[in-house]
Amino acid sequence: MKKFRKVLDGLTTSSPVNPGGSPSCGSAAGTPSTAPTPRELEIQETLMSEHFQICKTVRHGFPYQPTALAFDPVQKILAIGTRSGGVRLLGRPGVDCHCQHESGAAVLQLQFLINEGALVTACADDTLHLWNLRQRRPAILHSLKFNRERITFCHLPFQSKWLYVGTERGNTHIVNIESFILSGYVIMWNKAIELSTKTHPGPVVHLSDSPKDEGKLLIGFESGTIVMWDLRAKRADFRIYYDEAIHSVSWHHEGRQFMCSHSDGSLSMWNLRNTAKPFQVTFPHGKTQRDGRKESCKPILKVEYKTSRNSEAFVIFSGGLSYDKAGRRPTLTIMHGKAIIVLEMDYPIVDFLVLCETPYLNEVQEPYAVAVLLEKDFLVVDLTQSNFPIFENPYPMDIHESPVTCTAYFADCPPDIIPVLYSIGAKHKKTGYSHKEWPLSGGTWTVGSQTYPEIIITGHADGSIKFWDATAITLQMLYKLKTSKVFEKPKSGDVGRSAELVEEDPYAIQMINWCPQSRIFCVVGISAHVILYRFSKHDANTTITSLVVRLQCEMEDVISPSDTENTPCFSDPSGLSPQPQPPSPRSNTPDSVRDSNPCLKVKDRMIRMPPGYQAELVVQLLWVDGEPPQQITSLDLNSAYGLLALGNCNGLAVVDYLQKTVLLCMSTLELYGSADPFQRLTRSPRKNRQSTSDFCMRGLSNFHSDSKKRIRTSYQSLTELSDNQVSLDLERSKSPTSDHVNGHCTSPTSQPCPTGRARVPGGPEGPRLARRGPGRPPFRKAQSAACMEVSLPVSSLTEESRENSFSRSRSSSVSSIDRETKEAVTTLQFAESYGRKSDTLPTPCLWVGTSLGLVLIIPMSIPTDEQERQEDPVTVAPTGTVLMLKASVLRFAFLDCGGALINSPYEVWRDQHAPDDPDRPRKRKLVNFSPSSSQEASGDGHLAVVCSERQAKVFFMPSQACLYVHNITESSFVLRADVVSVCNSVCLACFFAKPVILYVCMFYSLPSLRPLLDVNYLPLTDMRIARTFCFTNGGQALYLCSPTEMQRITYSQEMCDNLQEMLGELFTPIETPEAQNRGFLKGFFGGNAQTFDREELFGEAAAGKASRSLAQHIPGQGGMEGMKAAAGGVVGELARARIALDERGQRLGELEERTALMMTSAETFSKHAHEVMLKCKDKKWYQF
Repeated sequence: MKKFRKVLDGLTTSSPVNPGGSPSCGSAAGTPSTAPTPRELEIQETLMSEHFQICKTVRHGFPYQPTALAFDPVQKILAIGTRSGGVRLLGRPGVDCHCQHESGAAVLQLQFLINEGALVTACADDTLHLWNLRQRRPAILHSLKFNRERITFCHLPFQSKWLYVGTERGNTHIVNIESFILSGYVIMWNKAIELSTKTHPGPVVHLSDSPKDEGKLLIGFESGTIVMWDLRAKRADFRIYYDEAIHSVSWHHEGRQFMCSHSDGSLSMWNLRNTAKPFQVTFPHGKTQRDGRKESCKPILKVEYKTSRNSEAFVIFSGGLSYDKAGRRPTLTIMHGKAIIVLEMDYPIVDFLVLCETPYLNEVQEPYAVAVLLEKDFLVVDLTQSNFPIFENPYPMDIHESPVTCTAYFADCPPDIIPVLYSIGAKHKKTGYSHKEWPLSGGTWTVGSQTYPEIIITGHADGSIKFWDATAITLQMLYKLKTSKVFEKPKSGDVGRSAELVEEDPYAIQMINWCPQSRIFCVVGISAHVILYRFSKHDANTTITSLVVRLQCEMEDVISPSDTENTPCFSDPSGLSPQPQPPSPRSNTPDSVRDSNPCLKVKDRMIRMPPGYQAELVVQLLWVDGEPPQQITSLDLNSAYGLLALGNCNGLAVVDYLQKTVLLCMSTLELYGSADPFQRLTRSPRKNRQSTSDFCMRGLSNFHSDSKKRIRTSYQSLTELSDNQVSLDLERSKSPTSDHVNGHCTSPTSQPCPTGRARVPGGPEGPRLARRGPGRPPFRKAQSAACMEVSLPVSSLTEESRENSFSRSRSSSVSSIDRETKEAVTTLQFAESYGRKSDTLPTPCLWVGTSLGLVLIIPMSIPTDEQERQEDPVTVAPTGTVLMLKASVLRFAFLDCGGALINSPYEVWRDQHAPDDPDRPRKRKLVNFSPSSSQEASGDGHLAVVCSERQAKVFFMPSQACLYVHNITESSFVLRADVVSVCNSVCLACFFAKPVILYVCMFYSLPSLRPLLDVNYLPLTDMRIARTFCFTNGGQALYLCSPTEMQRITYSQEMCDNLQEMLGELFTPIETPEAQNRGFLKGFFGGNAQTFDREELFGEAAAGKASRSLAQHIPGQGGMEGMKAAAGGVVGELARARIALDERGQRLGELEERTALMMTSAETFSKHAHEVMLKCKDKKWYQF
């Protein structure tokens, strides 16, 4: 039954559509199409559902909102816990693993089982978890949930299987690490303090065993009480009552003294011989005032007391600055002998650890580095050099150096691009780092066999661009580009209203377009500007060409779609193509001070540009009628054509960047000409325009204040890296195109695009779309990917009414396009295609998709000769060819008649600033992928794949026949769509959100649009995923999972199968270093460290069982069976071999025991038989 249902679904959703009667295609003029049917094409589709599976691969960036830090001194592995329940494990470069607690509770503390390949995490939900790190994907082995007490501190002695757990009530419990069961041995707070004490000592803030005697446990309470508890005698050796609250305690390695940090900014040193008072109290940053009192200082949150053989001891602590020094940055203080070194940090210190050579607490520690975890950074300080330099961090912890506003992912790049970018970027790296190797050297990692060049590009709020090498699931920064250097620095009072609107981030990156083959790079900025860069290995002194574009839409009212249902595609209108109207004369009133001026000023002088990407052209949109330019919603560039196209909600502009001219500047309405599928009425002059002075009097005062307030509010989440969840507006059901166009974002204050709301039926004369007058919404600025809001639909009634708007009914009461909207250009694509049905050969074309679901094809005439291309003009002539889809158009792609993807033509890279070589003149070398070049056997023509927010269609060109159509979703909107290569074939990948529930990934075979995979990927909780998700070839995708982290996933089954080989090993078999021999005299006079059997004290036989209601044991899913299945590589093989040997030895031992039992039983039987024989030997028969 299931198979039959699938067949029916395939017939109803992906069946071929009759070209002649298609409701989505046709022709208004011209001869009938002779396009081949899908059967005639005979395209063999090789992709199956078995080729797809979605799983996370690796996470890059800085752990968002870190809370805890731990280090294994033998394995050299570091762990970072976060507020969202994540754990990041870091080793040598390439060893980077992310784990997540299912509960999502914050990680309070981390404890490594040193050199055991395990980690204990204590979470805010009062649960302890034991993680198995002996597999590439760590898993939880055991969990222990405390029911009646809250966990505040944990301590695990080296080479011990008993974990001490302090609670908020002041009690100390003991947990067996192997079984994760509570011991019956409990240190109650009322037993630890004196009976005469009338107040509760507070929560446990410190636990540690004495380096001199493991049978003594030092317990620190928040109130200032310190207790040395004798575990054997079950009593307190001594108690210390101090006036100041305690934050941390650190032992001297000999176990005779310890140091405490307090809330008043003091450090107290205590000697075990005299615990009545501290023998030393210091205020490291507190100066003595004139009256003899110390300055009040901030608390010292943590102190580490470490000894060294060849130098004096290190005392390292965080905090303790005096309160009177306002504005001082957070500090880490290093006291070494008499020297006090204060290291200022950029962010507050969360935690720090001193890295030492030995894991034994009773030996000289020999510290060599300090790992410092900040709120937004992680660094390691070298203690072996006098100037304390930091190590160069090999992990990409600075992704969020400036908030990420957009991302782009390129797989299978040219192999030479990564070395070139790295060589250029290496010249601009910071200096002053420590010359020693990175101290976190644990784990093993090798480059997998299936690797290809991958590059990730991130755009940032400060206008910077970062190129990252993402090959083999690693991430390393290659090159950084600052787009702000193109513009003059704005002067105070000289930039006018545009700078007031986005003065925080006027250079924020909104879109990225990169051609790896030609190395031409193009970015769109928040201030309605486009910058084109060329790559050069040589520096140059050049001037930047600046072009301005006036895009102003004088839209007419939209009444209804075309009356004809069967012929919605239009082509070849009679008459000449419409020409752009000359701009209206500029007004001289004060309102128009900014008119015909861009938002930013480009440098107009000669500029020296270093090797790398060098700016060549800047295109800016102008202020019009006292209103700032609308944000750019779409962009495409083609290096072979030398053309650049950009669009917004007002219209389309095409720029020739070789001749530095604007070829086309037209509103979307003018592009249709007579083939406009909608009926539009001309507005009356009174309704259409108001006087400039009237606009100034009625709306100007509110315009700037509201714009400034809204834009600053929307940027707050961008610059402050907040992770607040965006609440879904249940009353709205508009398309995300209003805030998200073609994968890029727009301001929350922008107008909604026309595909989102239900069309309201109008009266007999038809509704009118009033042009925005004085009360029109203010400046629509492009918004960043880190703060843009996506509105998802939830109302089925609204969706049904909107769907009815596409029925093309002939009724007089038809639906209208939503009020106060404009038809935005949502996507652009240059391609070799057919602009008209009568074309026999493909020509350069520009495909334009709009927010109304319309597709326009604009053919172009481009000179082929290089000299003529530099001098002769390029002809761009809109033909009026129109195709229709439901909702806003998102993506174009083109296939040949064999089903292979047709790549856009490109120009081979040439260095324009290289020295001239007379023997080898530099000429343009073009690579053209014409659809007719490889189709002699299949016939002329090609397939065009068009995907919108709700629908996907496959057209055959040049007949424009719709071969396949598939309705992707009826209740939601596609957020991202792309045609990607996977498993030597191509498919359509879509990412959308089910209302209020889940994010969904769907994949379709091409060209039949047969569904391959439908996966509910993530809960719908974080809108950042929707804003930054992007697909790439090779079965990979990418999104920002937090303001500081980037998550990579794969949707390829092949890559999922090979993922274990690509990941690094966290655990490597290393022998535990032996304890140092203290010598006879030192041991005799100084006392050896005493050991004791904890099993004897804490075991069930001696201490009994703990109360079942106190804690609940939860078995994990990462037990031995999980480890056998998940472990890979050499360590996994060794582990499996060891397990097999243990099992074999156990079976042999059991066999030997059975044999011994049988022998004993046989001997016993023989003995009893002999005794019976002797007893009955002399008896007669009648005596029995």
